[in-house]
Amino acid sequence: MKTIGLLKNTIQEYAWGSYTAISELLGQDSPAASPQAELWMGAHPKAPSLVKCDGRWISLLELIEQNPEDILGKKVAEKFNSRLPYLFKVLAAARPLSIQAHPSRAQAKQGFERENRLGIPLDAGNRNYKDDNHKPECICALTPLWALNGFRKISEIVSLMEKACPQGLEGEIKELGNKPDSRGLKSFFQALMTMSRRRQKQIIDDALKNARKLSQENQVFKWMINLQHEYATDIGVFAPIFLNLICLEPGEAMFLPAGELHAYLDGVGIELMANSDNVLRGGLTPKHIDVPELLSVLNFKERKIHILPQKVINECEKAYHSQAEEFILSVIEVKNGMSYTSPANRSVEIVLCTDGKATITDFEKGSLIPLAGGSSVIVPAAVNVYRIDGEATFYKASVPV
Repeated sequence: MKTIGLLKNTIQEYAWGSYTAISELLGQDSPAASPQAELWMGAHPKAPSLVKCDGRWISLLELIEQNPEDILGKKVAEKFNSRLPYLFKVLAAARPLSIQAHPSRAQAKQGFERENRLGIPLDAGNRNYKDDNHKPECICALTPLWALNGFRKISEIVSLMEKACPQGLEGEIKELGNKPDSRGLKSFFQALMTMSRRRQKQIIDDALKNARKLSQENQVFKWMINLQHEYATDIGVFAPIFLNLICLEPGEAMFLPAGELHAYLDGVGIELMANSDNVLRGGLTPKHIDVPELLSVLNFKERKIHILPQKVINECEKAYHSQAEEFILSVIEVKNGMSYTSPANRSVEIVLCTDGKATITDFEKGSLIPLAGGSSVIVPAAVNVYRIDGEATFYKASVPV
């Protein structure tokens, strides 16, 4: 495959998804019949995109297996074992996602091999590792996006816990205050996650009484109430206290490396990650929770959230640079009289239109594809130069070259 191909992508229906956001983006009937949580664009075996090729819809995974260098480019194919290194998504959260973290590459490889040896089916509910890859990710907000990301300062955790549950967790709070380091934080978190269900329920009940009194002065307590409404007896109700709470404004993005505990609470965003579906959950979910495995991959260091800086590439494109070697996320805006022309030195790209109307043209082949909100294409590395004309906004996934 050596030309631009229109994509048909899978919608993942999870309970926390929105009934309207993805259907409206795609121009489909809204509200949808079921909650639509994620739109996947890529070549993950669980749900590879289909590519329109010679009038037929063909799996992108199969096309890459047949033509890795044409689609990925020689360097990317060699570096990533002839696999598309990223997975591109639209994420639409109408309810909170689970508290979760993703393993490092070494942890994913070991966990995947271990569960294979144990004979756990890939689609089993108790499976932790769906593949052997790590999953660093970044997310860029399309709407105001509330999220939790990494452990907040230990001094803040102690102060907030003393307000929320001064008696029920008095011993644990005092111990954390006396040992304000990674080991102390791990002990505190482990104590919360592994205490008896009866005690968890008691401290949640106590904390919610205090949270209702404090909700007007701090969003942390307001979100505790929201989470308790969704998951009445889940210890994850305390997550806004021990994790950083942030609201990304449209256009703002952040990066999540391996081992960082996080959750998305509400909003719509563009998500770009390494090509993996490995998730270790700790709460706020009816899905499989494995606390010991989660504890083994978590980073228990205090973390300050950094908004990813935008680097101006040209008059139409700005990129969000992160630590990931698998991907770069960028936003492209074209207007009448101002077209976007791709650089000559480029990698395999997936381009998603989120608003407006435009056309994308492969100069060499002379082919032109009309695009509107929700349309996406793959641009193989074999395409030398392409141009986008019209009045529209796009998000682009690419690989650093």
